[in-house]
Amino acid sequence: MIDTNTSLGDLAATGTDARGVLLRYQLDFCCGGGRSLATACEAAGLDLDQVVAELEVAANRGSDSADWRERSVEELVEHILERYHRPLPDHIDSVLAAAEKVERVHGAKESCPRGLAAHLRSIRDGLMSHLAKEEQVLFPALLAGRRGGMLSGPVTVMMREHDDHGDNLKRTRALTNDFTPPAEACATWRAMYEELDRLEADLMAHIHLENHVLFPRALQEG
Repeated sequence: MIDTNTSLGDLAATGTDARGVLLRYQLDFCCGGGRSLATACEAAGLDLDQVVAELEVAANRGSDSADWRERSVEELVEHILERYHRPLPDHIDSVLAAAEKVERVHGAKESCPRGLAAHLRSIRDGLMSHLAKEEQVLFPALLAGRRGGMLSGPVTVMMREHDDHGDNLKRTRALTNDFTPPAEACATWRAMYEELDRLEADLMAHIHLENHVLFPRALQEG
């Protein structure tokens, strides 16, 4: 039985199926992962019983994803690097290229997501800077076995930047009508929205793992 007082972050940590439910209902389990399921559903005007029912189906179905709360910090860092950091530059560059093409070809149409390319360019620059800080400062410290208060500064900076990334994701949805292509959208336009949807899911899972699994353990003394 799902406890509605459970945080979104803890629910997301149970596996990909639960994260899929939260994503469908646009419940923010990364930057807003500290809120309880009940509080988040009330704020979003969602039917709590319906969301709980879907989460219970997901829990009963099980998931083949690892529960990273039970793995070592070192394993978690390596997983984040391989699963999220390495593919991200190519992924966001491909979506940005599509956005530039769509605006260039369809810019005169009322439905065109004008400003999306500039927004994605800003997101890319911020993300690349963020990944570099993690890879050059925080992650090497964690892999060297450092823990506790000495990491509070870098962790605080990373979490603040995660909040900025979360705001950028909301802006992306606003620019694209929640990734819903208009009837006249070409194949590139439709594929771009599908990739933006996937990029959002990856970024939310990435931020969730850091905010609610890795960082709390990094700050534990001894």
